[in-house]
Amino acid sequence: MIPISTQQINPNLYTSPYINPYYGGYGQPPYYTNESTSNDPQQAAKTLGLAALLQVISTGLEKGSKILSNKLSAGKEFTTPDKVVKVAKDMVTKNNLDVTVGFVDEANKAAYATRYGLGKEIEAVAKGENAFFANKIKLAVAPKSKPSLILHELGHAINAKHGFTKFLQGTRKYAGYAPMALLLANGLISNDKPGEKKNFIERNAGILGFCAFLPTIAEEAIASGRGIKAAKKVLNNPAGLKILKKNYALALGTYILAGIGLGVAAKQSFIFNEKEQ
Repeated sequence: MIPISTQQINPNLYTSPYINPYYGGYGQPPYYTNESTSNDPQQAAKTLGLAALLQVISTGLEKGSKILSNKLSAGKEFTTPDKVVKVAKDMVTKNNLDVTVGFVDEANKAAYATRYGLGKEIEAVAKGENAFFANKIKLAVAPKSKPSLILHELGHAINAKHGFTKFLQGTRKYAGYAPMALLLANGLISNDKPGEKKNFIERNAGILGFCAFLPTIAEEAIASGRGIKAAKKVLNNPAGLKILKKNYALALGTYILAGIGLGVAAKQSFIFNEKEQ
């Protein structure tokens, strides 16, 4: 499961818990350079040192995300496919969901692609690398090889029916723009006076970048929680429930790392801006 980039993500899809929808692209930014335009050698060295440290952290976060993703994808299912379907039907019925539920493999992926106009999104599901809920076309799908992911996706479908969680869903399409937005906001309040101390945004760019991703982390956690709650209610399987909780904990971990990655990207953008001055 290779995390996909912000350029690739479809904001109308609420993806599998083990695919990290924003992480790719939060490594070294395209404008990163080892050249400094600063006239202060000591400050230039400090800036370069911080930039290098952030790049090491970014690389570590990406590797950590892949490790969690691989553990989840290799993990066993918490119950049999027919029981997963039973839980899914209960979620659809009791929450009055207007959504088509499907399980995709190589044999039926073409039918989904044709009917819903999907390409690489459905291809990834067929390979067992993703699952998603698309509110616009009222479709929730999971791989036949990992059917339990559908419970998380139906959790997204339930979230889409409630004001607060629907709002949380909507924020994900803007989260990736946090570094740019912070730079713009900083430009509006900066006086650029020599020796002036860094303002609040400059000092806390990393934290603010992470905070921009918090709504997505929260919505993902709520979606998983709904799936776990439904499984617990329908199935009497404590041991299996522990497996499901572990899987979804690994899943949430990838999103937390994605949030940290966004914070790193925000901080990197300020370092680049500082080097250009």
